[in-house]
Amino acid sequence: MIETYWEPAWLTLKLAGLTTLLLLIVGTPIAWWLARTNHWLRQPIAAVVALPLVLPPTVLGFYLLLVMGPEGVVGQLTEKLGIGLLPFTFEGLVVASMLYSLPFTVQPLQNAFESVHAGFLEAAATLRASPLDRFFTVVVPMARNGFLTAGVLTFAHTIGEFGVVLMIGGNIPGETKVLSVAIYDHVEALEYTQAHWMAASMVAFSFVVLVSLYALKGRPRVEMVR
Repeated sequence: MIETYWEPAWLTLKLAGLTTLLLLIVGTPIAWWLARTNHWLRQPIAAVVALPLVLPPTVLGFYLLLVMGPEGVVGQLTEKLGIGLLPFTFEGLVVASMLYSLPFTVQPLQNAFESVHAGFLEAAATLRASPLDRFFTVVVPMARNGFLTAGVLTFAHTIGEFGVVLMIGGNIPGETKVLSVAIYDHVEALEYTQAHWMAASMVAFSFVVLVSLYALKGRPRVEMVR
């Protein structure tokens, strides 16, 4: 049972860790732009970022299959580059997970960036700090909780993915069979003991993640009404 559990568990952790790292790199400039721009495209792009929150995972997975398949634009490009097709590979899972978890990275970062007062940036500018220097020395420290929240939420959300990873990755042991898919397999085979252990571990993990997230945010201030 341990070997059966360890393989999808390790694959799930690897997928969640890589997805979180890549999304923090990609999502940070998107969140910064959304927090600071007044461009007319701000609302449409914010809506695109938030789409995975309202779309069924199967819808997103279906269109990703079309786009990354042999007839899709991305599929044809990856084949020309010698990469091959992304569906039913670990790399395809990473791409799908990044798109599906994008709002869980961008929105906490955007909120954190919007809370940074412009006066601090103006003060740094008077000291001749470059825009990049101002971002890393002023914005990043002040938005620390936003980065922590984005990282924790993205990691946890990727751990719990099912619909998207099943449609894009299928059920290939050692390659795309993550914990959520493994639980589904055990339930289908009426192997409730194995499914119980895997499901219980995910419940415990999710609880720890939520407790950690609330602890990072700190205790709310309660004001007495007089």
